[in-house]
Amino acid sequence: MPPASSAKPRSSRRRGGAPTIADVAAEARCSPMTVSRVINGEGNVRETTREQVLAAIAKLNFAPNRAARSLAGGEQLRIALMFDNPSASYLSEFLMGALEEASRADVHLVVQNCENVAEAKSLVHHLIDGGIKGFILPPPLCDDQSVLDLVTNAGAVAIAVGPGKASGSHAAVLIDDFQAAYDMTRHIIDLGHKRIGFIIGNPEQVSSGRRLNGYKAALEAAGIPIREELIAQGRFTYRSGMQASEQLISVDPRPTAIFASNDDMAAATVAVAHRLHLDVPNDITVCGFDDTAMASTIWPELTTIRQPIRAMTAWAVSATVRILKAKRTGERLEVEQKTLPYTLVRRDSDSAPTLVSRVARNRSPDD
Repeated sequence: MPPASSAKPRSSRRRGGAPTIADVAAEARCSPMTVSRVINGEGNVRETTREQVLAAIAKLNFAPNRAARSLAGGEQLRIALMFDNPSASYLSEFLMGALEEASRADVHLVVQNCENVAEAKSLVHHLIDGGIKGFILPPPLCDDQSVLDLVTNAGAVAIAVGPGKASGSHAAVLIDDFQAAYDMTRHIIDLGHKRIGFIIGNPEQVSSGRRLNGYKAALEAAGIPIREELIAQGRFTYRSGMQASEQLISVDPRPTAIFASNDDMAAATVAVAHRLHLDVPNDITVCGFDDTAMASTIWPELTTIRQPIRAMTAWAVSATVRILKAKRTGERLEVEQKTLPYTLVRRDSDSAPTLVSRVARNRSPDD
């Protein structure tokens, strides 16, 4: 595949007009053909280029119009994907799943960024007025009951993707965050670690608390004391991961392993360790969560929990289509609550504690 052009394509966008593929190409510094390949889910695109295109789609609120053929009833089906997530890696996976399934379902997908719940509510009203019938909501929006209720009370469909827990009144697709974090912590304990640091995710997301509780439950089950100094607050961003890992590594004696609540913060932890001349994993084990592209593009590659983000978003699109078609015909469907399996993926960032790590650990008389 020829390399992406370094020349920035000229945007054809008129002031105030809807963004076009050419605008996305200009923003992503690639060709319109490359943008088309990403939108259609084709595989012959470099991962870095794909992420640039997806970031441009999100930034411009570009709506890929796949509805060349009308669905039953002659009305074009339109679905909005609203997001407020700081992790570019998570967002990349999320958008790919939605775009691929929207292409298969032949629906019009509108991508919208919002900064907070108040903006999200205003945007919901605007989109419904514009003919949007379904809403796909990732965290933290999917954890806000008022946003979910606003959508359904307006006669539209809301699908929660990745909530900390499912609401009985709304369709949702998720994994068991508690058990996944428990399993990862148990894996680290089984390697021989006892001083295990943990970086919490965004406190506004329910899944962050569930992952923290899974970590604590695994320690308690192994008879290992929970040490508050080995728990640091993050926000699912790379920068917050740097700050949290610096805090944890400065503890004396330092942890021999750090489990971060997502891959962005785990990658930041690896970077901090390298800056402090600590070898990963010989001096310190680092594990993440999500298995986004970030996990396999840094060195060493991350041991992580694979959350099936693309599959979750694809399910959300197909579920929205099913529900909207049923509403057209008057069919009543049960509220779907789908829990997908996760996988612990072991790579190169974990190992048993070395002699030096064990000596540091044994300096703590309570271990």
